[in-house]
Amino acid sequence: MKLFPWQNEKDFFTPEEKESILDAIRKAEQRTSGEVRLFIESRCRFVDALDRAKEIFFQLGMEKTMARNASLVYVAVKDRQVAVYGDEGIHQKVGQKYWEEEVNKMLVHFKQEHLADGIILSIQDIGEALHQHFPYDRDTDKNELPDEIIFGK
Repeated sequence: MKLFPWQNEKDFFTPEEKESILDAIRKAEQRTSGEVRLFIESRCRFVDALDRAKEIFFQLGMEKTMARNASLVYVAVKDRQVAVYGDEGIHQKVGQKYWEEEVNKMLVHFKQEHLADGIILSIQDIGEALHQHFPYDRDTDKNELPDEIIFGK
């Protein structure tokens, strides 16, 4: 599904890596009412990757989840920039330092050229935080946002 008219799936990942990332998203969301999305592009057109992540977050309508507990992992591969943006519900629970630590963990993997591994680890960590603060309730939970990887320019 192309949410952005310029969306162009690049070969940043092997088919196996893509499936592993999607599996990590699905597993993270199975234990929480929270949502996790991944946006990948070549270059960040903002000086601060967090500003770009916030822009994309709102373009995707991620702030519309019932508990305001969606998180976006943003990666600009060629610029080697990364950010994680969490909506107000989850941000109030984990705080800014948590997001910064997730970015730093990803950067360690990225420096070793393990892009998919760093992303998967971060998705798993975010899923755990979401589970802790917004546990899954089978009576009320629904998948509010698509799970696929979003590829920008």
